[in-house]
Amino acid sequence: MRGMADSTQTLIGPPLAAKKPHSFTHHGVTLTDDYAWLRDPGYPQVTDKEVIAHLEAENRWFEARMADRQDAIESLFREMRARIKEADKSVPQKDGDWLYWIEFEEGAEYKKWWRRPVGGGEDELILDEVALAEGKEYFRLGAISVSNNGRLLAYAFDDNGSERYTARIKNLETGELLPDEIPGTLSALVWVGGGKGLVYSLANEQWRTDNARLHWLGDSLDKDVELYHEDDEGFRVGSSLSSNEKWLMICTSDHETSEVRLISADDPLGDQILVKPRVKGVEYDVDEREGVLYIHANDTHENFRLATAPLDHPGDWTTLIAGTDEFYLTGVDLFRDFYVIEGRRAGLDQIEVRYYDDPARVEPIAFPEASYSAGLSDNPEWHMDKLRLSYESMVSPATTYDYDVKGRSLETLKVQEIPSGYDASLYATERLEITARDGTAIPVSVVYRRDRTGAGPLHLYGYGAYGIAIEPGFSTTRLSLVDRGFAFAIAHIRGGDDLGRAWYKAGKLERRTNTFNDFVDVARGLVERGFTAPGNISISGGSAGGELMGAVINSDPELYGAVVAHVPFVDVLSTMLDETLPLTPGEWPEWGNPVEDKSAFDLILSYSPYDQVKAQGYPPIMVTAGLNDPRVTYWEPAKWVAKLRELKTDGHELILKTNMGAGHGGKSGRFESLRETAEEFAFILWQLGVEV
Repeated sequence: MRGMADSTQTLIGPPLAAKKPHSFTHHGVTLTDDYAWLRDPGYPQVTDKEVIAHLEAENRWFEARMADRQDAIESLFREMRARIKEADKSVPQKDGDWLYWIEFEEGAEYKKWWRRPVGGGEDELILDEVALAEGKEYFRLGAISVSNNGRLLAYAFDDNGSERYTARIKNLETGELLPDEIPGTLSALVWVGGGKGLVYSLANEQWRTDNARLHWLGDSLDKDVELYHEDDEGFRVGSSLSSNEKWLMICTSDHETSEVRLISADDPLGDQILVKPRVKGVEYDVDEREGVLYIHANDTHENFRLATAPLDHPGDWTTLIAGTDEFYLTGVDLFRDFYVIEGRRAGLDQIEVRYYDDPARVEPIAFPEASYSAGLSDNPEWHMDKLRLSYESMVSPATTYDYDVKGRSLETLKVQEIPSGYDASLYATERLEITARDGTAIPVSVVYRRDRTGAGPLHLYGYGAYGIAIEPGFSTTRLSLVDRGFAFAIAHIRGGDDLGRAWYKAGKLERRTNTFNDFVDVARGLVERGFTAPGNISISGGSAGGELMGAVINSDPELYGAVVAHVPFVDVLSTMLDETLPLTPGEWPEWGNPVEDKSAFDLILSYSPYDQVKAQGYPPIMVTAGLNDPRVTYWEPAKWVAKLRELKTDGHELILKTNMGAGHGGKSGRFESLRETAEEFAFILWQLGVEV
């Protein structure tokens, strides 16, 4: 007999959620959802006693099932923590009259932000996250920005995981907090008007930033001026400064269309320059130098081009670098004497220095490995002689470089230190191509120990959405699997933009199922290549990657021996039908609009993991959720687990952990979040029968 989901839960068995008949009809199709009641009608406040009781019962079941794993969790946690340099700091970087850096103290969960005068002087603590987080279950720093004159610091923090940040301003000369306080922000904090004004965006009731607002220091919030308001509920508004800091740039966009306005940073209430009106499907961003706009846009090629336009005719775009199938132009950074383009060729990062006065002069920056992740890092000044770069690979720890632009040479400033020891020569990495069922070659990055033999356990990670590439980077936590005989693979599946914009488009909307098929076919391909065997594969993914987890265990459950789904987006159809939810209207370009489009409704219904749960055997599954998560609402994983408990025909583990004081990112703090990874790995090792 299984226990009921209430406060008298006896842990005889997992909690069974009550079934309460609920149905809804769209496009002539009636669907039932017996677990719809798990959505608190008062959301975003969650106070319904029955809902809370069920989530707490699931947490008690999680704790009971993981009780025998506590020694393993603690061992893994200590192992992972030993790879982190506890007393650590970043390489200082010059910005104006100051050198800035961040620092972790021994044992600290959070950072401290420091600076000192370039000309010499005392170190100055400008922000202490440790003090700000003291006594709080959750803390996350959002935006942080120092005024141009170096006198004021604006920062924003979230202390419950809801991603509604409170902005404060600190006088760095006196250490005093100004009375100005702006709750409910969800944006950068941009200094304008000679350091007297701050531009920000508020999250509205639906957690959408539909505005850009100006706050003059010392004024009450009711005097703040709305510089821009977005009427399309699918668009979000954000603000930034141009590289030369002359222009405030207000951008509004959804997942496929954007529009930019420029305003003098010195006169934020002055005239606004609309660069080009929005055209559906055209994305662009802008920077400015000496009266010339530089526009990074996908209007003539899906992999983007770089165009220029005179400031007084901002819509007249002339191609400077044409878009091509071979090179995916992901970004452009302007500096006084040169500009830098970033992109990917054959899925690998490229950085090139180029010159305003000589378009034919192209200086690529070369890196030492065949597979890696690299990009521009913190380069705050308009005039730079050296560029700060970041670099890593699946076997090379994170490295900070300075690139001497004139000398075309790399200087190593810092290599990630692993106190417990790390010998890169013990590990090998490969970049494979595995053919999917439709003939498409899917890139796969794999790392393993060189002394690994035979078809051992394998962990496969994937995401595949929103055009987000999963870079082949370094991970200290990953070593806890690799050192126990695992191969660790990243499937660069369609839906990400790993191979360019076409790769992204091939995994969205009507082609969404390519993403799921690619992941399954990569798993099968790794079996065929002798890396592992069916049932000896663990898989994980979060958010849209959690949707991926749900889809592939519905279709091919026998392949996997353990599944971890973090804050999984699994109730896709119901969420995309609900226009009141924070993200829904802005997500329609990604998934389709099932409210208006029956074909989108039918397609989403066909793969939505929650809707496709059926009576069959499933692999062991661990699920996480955040009660305050505004991105994937807590009830999606809760409903999914309830339905799986009802229908699955196996006796495998199914556990759900809801962070009752956190959001989409789970626990905050570098060690608390590490403990959650230790829980995940302990579950995987347990289910695959690998000793800790």
